[in-house]
Amino acid sequence: MSQKREHPAADVADLGLRSDCGSCFGLCCVALPFAASADFAITKDGGQPCTNLQADFRCGIHTQLRQRGFSGCTVFDCFGAGQKVSQVTFSGQDWRQAPGTARQMFDVFPVMRQLHELLWYLAEALTLPPARPVHDDLRRALEKTEHLTGGSAQELTELDMAAHRSDVNALLLRTSELVRAKVAGRKKDRRGADLIGANLRAANLQGANLRGAYLIAADLKDADLRAADLIGADLRDADLSGADLTGSIFLTQSQLNAAKGDAATKLPPALDRPTHW
Repeated sequence: MSQKREHPAADVADLGLRSDCGSCFGLCCVALPFAASADFAITKDGGQPCTNLQADFRCGIHTQLRQRGFSGCTVFDCFGAGQKVSQVTFSGQDWRQAPGTARQMFDVFPVMRQLHELLWYLAEALTLPPARPVHDDLRRALEKTEHLTGGSAQELTELDMAAHRSDVNALLLRTSELVRAKVAGRKKDRRGADLIGANLRAANLQGANLRGAYLIAADLKDADLRAADLIGADLRDADLSGADLTGSIFLTQSQLNAAKGDAATKLPPALDRPTHW
């Protein structure tokens, strides 16, 4: 089954939830730390510019990231937080021109990313007809979250993000329950489960609760994931070839980018087929 979706109160375009690297000061390439691993060729501390970041804030190896050992960069998605911090919070003044703002800008960025991620989930929840009983609450949460993104740098760094996430998550959980209840039969509950490398080929996972599940390198070829809740599921190197993800909820582009798939993988309309599939 798949759910027919309505237009949300505010879609991802209205909310600026798609990354626009050309309007960002390379914040993900500076603010965030990473360690040498299968995902990154080098180790970098938070606040230290990546060696591949150019003077114009563009990546010098953008077209060769996977070949050069930076596949972790290809799966990251800031949900538009980078341009919001760069152009709104700091009014277009970059950290190189105003080095005194650098530390605060780098601290604000991960907070803004979390807020924008919540906006993505809330906007999606408002497209789901079974979630109508909580649509009013979802709209209020979306409006509050959007208002928070317009705060000053100090207000954003002082925000109790854990408390706000908890409030929003309660609504997203209720949304998930309402959507998955429409799936006939008993649904699998594998929330937070260790499914690393699991053989789930052709598995019936319709309406399954896979929130936060570890599906790293799992075989999900031809699996039925319609109406499955995939929020926070780790899909790194999971094989989604031929899988049906139409109607799955709270799936993000970064999760798809981290997985494997093919031309037969069925995707939700809001997401793009990764170029490396």
